[in-house]
Amino acid sequence: MTQKKPEELRSYRWFGGERTSGLRAFGHRSRMRQLGVEPEEHLGKPLIVILNTWSDINPCHMHLRQRAEQVKRGVLEAGGFPVEMPVATLSETFQKPTPMMYRNLLAMEAEELLRSYPADGAVLMGGCDKTTPALLMGAASANIPAIYVTAGPMLRGNFRGQPVGSGTDVWKFWDDARAGLIGDCELAELECGIARSPGHCMTMGTASTMTSAAEALGMTLPGMASIPAVDSAHYRMAAASGRRIVGMVWEDLTPDTILTREAFEDAVATVLALGGSTNAFIHLIAMAGRAGVDLTLDDFDAISRRVPWLANIRPSGKYLMEDFYVAGGLPALLGQLAMVPGALHPERVTVTGRPFGENITDVPVHNPDVIRSPDTALAAEGGVAVLRGNLAPDGAVIKHIAAEPRLIKHTGPAVVFDSYSELQARINDPALNITPDSVLVLRNAGPKGGPGMPEYGMLPIPDYLLAQGVRDMVRISDARMSGTSYGACVLHVAPEAFTGGPLALVQTGDLITLDVAARELSLDIPERAWSQRREQWQPPEPKFERGYGALYTEHITQANEGCDFGFLARRGRNPEPNAQ
Repeated sequence: MTQKKPEELRSYRWFGGERTSGLRAFGHRSRMRQLGVEPEEHLGKPLIVILNTWSDINPCHMHLRQRAEQVKRGVLEAGGFPVEMPVATLSETFQKPTPMMYRNLLAMEAEELLRSYPADGAVLMGGCDKTTPALLMGAASANIPAIYVTAGPMLRGNFRGQPVGSGTDVWKFWDDARAGLIGDCELAELECGIARSPGHCMTMGTASTMTSAAEALGMTLPGMASIPAVDSAHYRMAAASGRRIVGMVWEDLTPDTILTREAFEDAVATVLALGGSTNAFIHLIAMAGRAGVDLTLDDFDAISRRVPWLANIRPSGKYLMEDFYVAGGLPALLGQLAMVPGALHPERVTVTGRPFGENITDVPVHNPDVIRSPDTALAAEGGVAVLRGNLAPDGAVIKHIAAEPRLIKHTGPAVVFDSYSELQARINDPALNITPDSVLVLRNAGPKGGPGMPEYGMLPIPDYLLAQGVRDMVRISDARMSGTSYGACVLHVAPEAFTGGPLALVQTGDLITLDVAARELSLDIPERAWSQRREQWQPPEPKFERGYGALYTEHITQANEGCDFGFLARRGRNPEPNAQ
């Protein structure tokens, strides 16, 4: 493999190679001395920018300040020079209305920082839901050598002797509380025991789904995504990533070499084999667009039909990420998935500089109930389906493996809510006559209507039905759903209601049909009624009049297009800065 020369580094354009390189280089070197750095420490060495999403209000990333020190150690050991830079943290647990609204902001920040500073390579540090796609989108657009260090899942939760998972078990116990089965004492214990260490959700929620997708894409070192945040292996993997990025710079191994169509197909297959979050559909489409790959909902559905569900992890399965790690982690699962003919592309390159298949060959499975083989798969097909029909002409998704089987084919009368606040205020109103057969519809919760497409999609079931033992109903929205959620929830209906999509025309009492096997989501009303309702529909006022919200509203695309900004997603010139 051809090796770069020191004068071919991007940082050389800033610092030069000698004291007579020019006034601007002199100024840059003098400011490095102001930072306490001698020329011998950094001149002629790859300058590695560490983009760190650590903050005091992101528990998923509260350990990344420490991990950055291990990354720096690895960079220095390999002969590079590390520079840490803070970027937006996007805390899923605290940021309102939803960090999804700010994913593109972080992607833009990451791209422009890497472009405008003397970065030869980048170490991306994240893990909470939106940080993984945002950082990889920015790195793909900047297209300098980059490697991802994932935050890792937190330790399993504990509640009265039983393991519990963040998100998933919260919803279950909360429904029990609403049904009067548990009280304040139980909730207080759960509150103290369900999130007990640094790290992101330890279920197969969006965080673990997307970090696993990053590893499957080849943007992390093998095994990175499965390691618990506090495990000593996580320290070692951070240092190894620091060492590896220096080699990637000399090899000029850039994201465009790694993020190929084959890589995205393998990431989709991995998400489906994991029983992963439906949010991955939106994020992977957006990430692929940044890499110049045309990935569509139809690709997801086609891959889903040939990929088995192999990971027995909550919310759809039984175990947690800590169990997955000790069972062999993602490399072991990928090794099993590779046994399915045509499921993966073993010859493509990863950040290791070696073929993807080398990382997943002969990896042992230590618990075959956690990581299944194709012969013992939890289901013969992936657990997410893409629906179409007159209610979702551009598509909708459902994670049907997380739904009660009786609801996979269902027709029922709609009960419509125009906003999440209306839903919260009225869901328990007996006058609505909600029955287990009703279809709950929430609209105006999409990319523009939410705003930001919040995770409202697991619509609450009325208290009086919970008390009767009802735990699932068909629910439809243009919102997203937490990857830790479950139920017969149809999500990402496109186009969204706020822009005049068909969901805007549904009325309470209309019959709606969901048929997962037929991939159908349809509204049963006469064509004349469609036309009349369309004529009467009035577009709502925009949510924002200024600021980032106005920029977001003007440029955001729909769910089936990845919810990227059009001006960021398109191909085109974005010149390198003139360092002189």
